[in-house]
Amino acid sequence: MNIGLFGYGKMGKMIEQIAQDRSHSIVVKIDDPSQDIDYSQMDVAIDFSTPEAAFDNITNCFKNKVPVISGTTGWLDKFSEAVNICKEHKSAFIYASNFSLGVNIFFELNNHLAKMMSGLNQYKVSMEEIHHTQKVDAPSGTAITLAEGIIENTPYESWALDKSKDNTIPIKSIREGVVPGTHSISYKSSVDTIEIKHEAHNREGFALGAVIASEWIHGKIGIFSMKDVLNLS
Repeated sequence: MNIGLFGYGKMGKMIEQIAQDRSHSIVVKIDDPSQDIDYSQMDVAIDFSTPEAAFDNITNCFKNKVPVISGTTGWLDKFSEAVNICKEHKSAFIYASNFSLGVNIFFELNNHLAKMMSGLNQYKVSMEEIHHTQKVDAPSGTAITLAEGIIENTPYESWALDKSKDNTIPIKSIREGVVPGTHSISYKSSVDTIEIKHEAHNREGFALGAVIASEWIHGKIGIFSMKDVLNLS
């Protein structure tokens, strides 16, 4: 399979290595939006670029009928518009805040636990996420996805960074060292605490998940998620 990479930083280079190890070819590497792009070479595009570049990268692929796997965060105010362009051009799209197979299982575990806790008002939920100092957005896209899962399954209505109030999930964001990503969710009462946690040991899991998603979406049309890829629906 021929893959186009949009964003050729640390994650792009790791995706390249894993894709080549799985007998795929990287035919285009885009790290500058002004580069000329030959979309006809690509079977699928993987976007780990920047919030500023992501929307144009993604939608230009759709307009050229190239399916897209995107893990870029910070651009989701235009997500619905991107989905409409994908449908209009009969392309295919998977966006995930985190492509790690373990994290996507963690998303499902989070949803299930939230359902179990939804009627237990004595427990108050909170979240903490830790990432390396080069990560600029806070909270992480993964933390937001986890918060949305709790909101969907409990009386909580919103999340807030470092703030705690009724019906709001407080999220603490820590930036230190070279931590690839740690997310923990706690339900605390006066008598005990229930906690679930996912700790990434390196970035390889994120890159592998993106390549697996690109293999899965090849030849498909529509809007999908990692739940489809992992058959978790």
